[in-house]
Amino acid sequence: MTVERALRMAAGIVVLVSLALAHFVSLNWLWLTAFVGLNLLQSAFTNWCPAMMIFRAIGLKDATCGTK
Repeated sequence: MTVERALRMAAGIVVLVSLALAHFVSLNWLWLTAFVGLNLLQSAFTNWCPAMMIFRAIGLKDATCGTK
């Protein structure tokens, strides 16, 4: 698994969990969904995200052209 795939997977999981928490616990959990969305948006422009540093620290590699 690459850093980029792990980032998308983690973001998807956090969004789904926060939506479930908003439905069952409190609508304030939607702020977490908004935070993830904004973080993904800024990451698209800067190619930097705190989660990427964590994934690299645990040994995941960056994607390179031509690999699957």
